[in-house]
Amino acid sequence: MTRIIFLHPDLGIGGAERLVVDAALALKKNGHDVSFVTTHHDPDHCFLETKDGTIPVTVVGNWLPRHILGKFFALCAYIRMVYAATYIIFLKNRPELVFCDLVSVCIPILRLCIPHVVFYCHHPDQLLSIPGGCCKALYRVPLNYLEEITTGMAHKIFVNSIYTRNVFKSTFKKLCIEPEVLYPSINTDFFDKTRIILLERVLDKKLPDDSIILLSINRYERKKNLSLAIETLAYLKNSLTEQEYKRLYLIMAGGYDKRVEENVEHYLELIGLSDELHVTDKVIFLRSPSDIYKVSLLKHCNILIYTPHNEHFGIVPLEAMYIGKPVIAHNSGGPMESVIDKVTGYLVNGSSKEFAEKIKILIKEPSLVETFGKAGRERFLATFSFTAFSTQLSKAVDELINFKKD
Repeated sequence: MTRIIFLHPDLGIGGAERLVVDAALALKKNGHDVSFVTTHHDPDHCFLETKDGTIPVTVVGNWLPRHILGKFFALCAYIRMVYAATYIIFLKNRPELVFCDLVSVCIPILRLCIPHVVFYCHHPDQLLSIPGGCCKALYRVPLNYLEEITTGMAHKIFVNSIYTRNVFKSTFKKLCIEPEVLYPSINTDFFDKTRIILLERVLDKKLPDDSIILLSINRYERKKNLSLAIETLAYLKNSLTEQEYKRLYLIMAGGYDKRVEENVEHYLELIGLSDELHVTDKVIFLRSPSDIYKVSLLKHCNILIYTPHNEHFGIVPLEAMYIGKPVIAHNSGGPMESVIDKVTGYLVNGSSKEFAEKIKILIKEPSLVETFGKAGRERFLATFSFTAFSTQLSKAVDELINFKKD
């Protein structure tokens, strides 16, 4: 049994957090001693497995600032992760392997005492930084350099898609590394065992029994392009028959952290947009629904719409496919590898008109909803199952440990 620590900066409820939690569960099921070290963990804003004792969580460095006067978020994140890494190397019972992600600057600290360091690259951090002026560019130069050099110091690097691997190679030109693609999966055991909650209880309101429910699940961040879902609904209002539109509802569910200014601002922006487009009565906003509520929403919806452009991978389409729902997603990034156009749903180029036209097809041909949903579940089981994810991860970890011993 190998002692493994997952080092993650903020153990919330995003896609990156879902990935590392599932990776921890996979390795735990394979007999390893697994735990988390993080710089922030809110029991009211986290995945169930991290607060019910399934995976022990230790919080260190939460007292360090997340920003300085609303600036320097990346620098503060680097400092917090270096502190957490230092905590790990001074543990009396040090782990044999550390699995870290998002922030690579902790890797050289870990390598001082940790035999094996694995890094999971969801996407190069420097590409997620919002461009600014000359001062911002100068500030990012050393951070970008550190990200590239320290990423290359990991003993093993995973990426979440072929798309991200190509971005990795084009961004980190100094690194002669071929990362291994480890597609994320979902904890299907949880989905199978979850008792589905009545939609009326989830929404705290009752919808008509013949409702057609469009569902969007994403964090309240501008890069997730959530406004496109509302604009699509507004387009449908003018292109469907009155009777068809009367049955249509859009549920916007997503991660919301009141500490994050963008979450608060964008949530209000979306409410304002729905009012501006006169679809307020058809849009239902949910902030940080529980895991059980999220599974219930997926079960009750008719169609999942996934709006981000160039998403690194996208875990929500997998969840919808497993439950047997058709997915309409932007034809870019990771969804191009998970969604098969006209088989498990549709891939569209991004305008509200294009999204709306595909939704119209599914509304007018309900049999396609079932056909696409069934094909999506079959694709999930064949390519993205938790068993496949667990087997690949466990094999890579075992090979790394055994190779180092040899």
